[in-house]
Amino acid sequence: MTTPTGTTAEGDPTLAKSTDAAGAKPAELLGRTPGQIAWSRFKRNRTGVVCAVITLGYIAAALLAPVISALYGKDPYTFYGLKDFTLLDSLSLPVAPNGGMSSEYWFGITPGTGQDIFTNIIYGIRTSLGVGLIVVTTSTVLGVVVGLAQGYLGGTFDYLVGRFSDMLLALPTQLTAIAFFPIVVNAIVPIDKETPTWVRLVGMWTILALLGWMGMARLIRSITISLREREYIEAAKISGASPWRIIFKELLPNLATTILVQATLTLPAIITAVAGLSFLGVGFTSPTPDLGRMFSDAAQYYESDITYLVFPGVALTTFVLAFNLLGDAVRDALDPKTIR
Repeated sequence: MTTPTGTTAEGDPTLAKSTDAAGAKPAELLGRTPGQIAWSRFKRNRTGVVCAVITLGYIAAALLAPVISALYGKDPYTFYGLKDFTLLDSLSLPVAPNGGMSSEYWFGITPGTGQDIFTNIIYGIRTSLGVGLIVVTTSTVLGVVVGLAQGYLGGTFDYLVGRFSDMLLALPTQLTAIAFFPIVVNAIVPIDKETPTWVRLVGMWTILALLGWMGMARLIRSITISLREREYIEAAKISGASPWRIIFKELLPNLATTILVQATLTLPAIITAVAGLSFLGVGFTSPTPDLGRMFSDAAQYYESDITYLVFPGVALTTFVLAFNLLGDAVRDALDPKTIR
C-alpha cells in the first residue's frame, strides 16, 4: 500500500508504531474516559490524596469498631472506674496522669465513671458517620427530585416550591432542630416513657433531612433550566421521548458530577450538626457513644482533665477538615474549571 507521500506503509515508522500485528491501535494511543481523566487529576492533588487516606482510615475504624474493641480488650459501655476503685480518686478524677492514659487505657478514662475514651471515640465516629450518611442520602435524593421537577416543569410549581424552600432556608437550622426534636420524638414515644436510641436517630434524621435538601434542590434546578434548552433535549422531545426518559436518560447523567460533589461537601456539615445537637442535649444521650455528647461531658472537667476534651475534639476536627478538603479535591478533579 502506498502512502500519500509515496512511501509504503511497511517503511513508515510512524504507521508501524500506530498499528500492531492485528492492525489495532495500542493502548497508549487510545482516548481516556472522563473517569480516567478525573482520577489522573485527583492523583496529582497531594492534599486530596492525603485527605482521602485519612477519611478512609476513619471509615475503616467506624466499620471495624467492634473488631478493634475486641482486640483492644475494652468497650465504650463498661464503667471501669466503678469496677476498679484504684482508677479514680476521691473527686472521681483519673488517678494516672494525663487523664488516666496508660498502656491499658490509651486515651485515658472519663472522669466520674471511668469509661474508656479510645473506644468511645471509635464508636462515636461510627455513630456520627452513620447518621451523616443517612441524612445526606435522604436530603440529596429529596433535593434532586424537587430540583429536577422545578427546573423541568417550571411555571407555578417552580414558583410555589421556590417560595417554600426560601421559607425553610430562613429558619436557623440548630434552633429549629432543638424546637422540633421533642415534637418528633414525642410523636413516636409518649413523654412519660424513656426514649430509645433508635427514636432519637429517627428524630435527627427527619429534622436534618427536611432542613437540608434546599441547597441541593436550588443547584439542580438552576442546572436543569440551562440543560432543558439544549439541542439534544429538544431533539429528544421532537422524537417523542417521554418526560421520564428525558429526565433519566438525558438530564440525570449530566447532573451526576454536581450531585456527587455537593453530597461530598454536605456530609461534614451534617456530621458537625449531629455533634452539635448531642452537645446541646437533644441528640444522643448516654450510654450511646457520640462525639457531641463527649464534648458536653468533657466541658464539665476541662479545668481538671483537659485530656478528656482534647481527644474527641482532635478526632472530630481532623475528620471534618479531611472530608472538606477531600470534597474540594473531588470537585477540582471532576470540574477543572473551578480550580483557582
